[in-house]
Amino acid sequence: MALTMAFVAEAVPKEETGSAMGLLGTMSAVGTALGPSLGGVLIAGLGWRAIFFVNVPLGILALLLAYRYLPMDHPGPKKDRTRFDGAGTLLLALTLAAYALAMTMGGGSFGPLNTALLVAAVAGLGLFVFAETRAASPLIRMAMFRNPVLSAGFAMSALVTTVVMATLVVGPFYLSRALGLDAAAVGLVMSSGPIVAALTGVPAGRFVDRLGPHRMSIVGLVGMAVGACTLTMLPTRLGVPGYITPLIVITAGYALFQAANNTGVMTNIGPEQRGVTSGMLNLSRNLGLITGASVMGAVFALGSATTNIMTAPPEAIATGMRITFALAATLIVGALAITMGSRGRATPHSLPRSRR
Repeated sequence: MALTMAFVAEAVPKEETGSAMGLLGTMSAVGTALGPSLGGVLIAGLGWRAIFFVNVPLGILALLLAYRYLPMDHPGPKKDRTRFDGAGTLLLALTLAAYALAMTMGGGSFGPLNTALLVAAVAGLGLFVFAETRAASPLIRMAMFRNPVLSAGFAMSALVTTVVMATLVVGPFYLSRALGLDAAAVGLVMSSGPIVAALTGVPAGRFVDRLGPHRMSIVGLVGMAVGACTLTMLPTRLGVPGYITPLIVITAGYALFQAANNTGVMTNIGPEQRGVTSGMLNLSRNLGLITGASVMGAVFALGSATTNIMTAPPEAIATGMRITFALAATLIVGALAITMGSRGRATPHSLPRSRR
């Protein structure tokens, strides 16, 4: 996952990067659409273990395709190779582990252990930055964050995926507890968004190539904000159709934003930075997923005024969902502010050559 965008950026001409990123998003959305629908059927028919057994043949198939089609590596002489940053890698791994545990431990409550882990993550981040500024071959060059396009792209990716994860975490509870759907029906409803993302990925990429990543990032974020706002109102009035419609708007906006943001970031770097930049985009996305699962899940539980979602009444679940997506809309507005600010701070040297 960390290298797919690097492969794409290397395989296609710069002026076609948007279309390639859109196609990449489409294929990712196809898998995401199959996941909840197939998962719901497997859980209903064979039990929860089946959703893990089915990954074995899929993983083997992916391995065979990678071996057959990915280009062979041609490493240069040993004296020209960059040394591996062992200290930086260890510090980053420990920092991310502390953050992930701080966000997920405690069964929904944030206690002293979570606080200690969060403090450790902050301290680890400081140590990591200190180590990277003094390493001969740093894992991440801190100078790359001086580029407003890159730093804004990473920040927006984290915020946007936090919102997307909220739909995946909160949605099943609302559909099952408030609307009374069974597991298979919940999976089908949840797959509607990714299906739309799959259909809009390639057109979104072409729009990015034609109109530019900055403009399309704004359009995608506006769409997500509108979808999050309407998700606070329509489901309680229209039921399942009122849930599906805003979900479609959110995921279509997400598909457009992803194609635009990935294109803007990956065309703003040199070939020697593609791997680490692709990895940083995936890291920011995963941080957003962790934060969305934990923080947005906690907001949902808090808004529902219950410590056990499974026993909460439908009215409480609906209230929790409205509060959660009101916060989600606020996060998207924050991402819009970031993209506006980054454009204002961008210099000619930090813009892609084709847009100078």
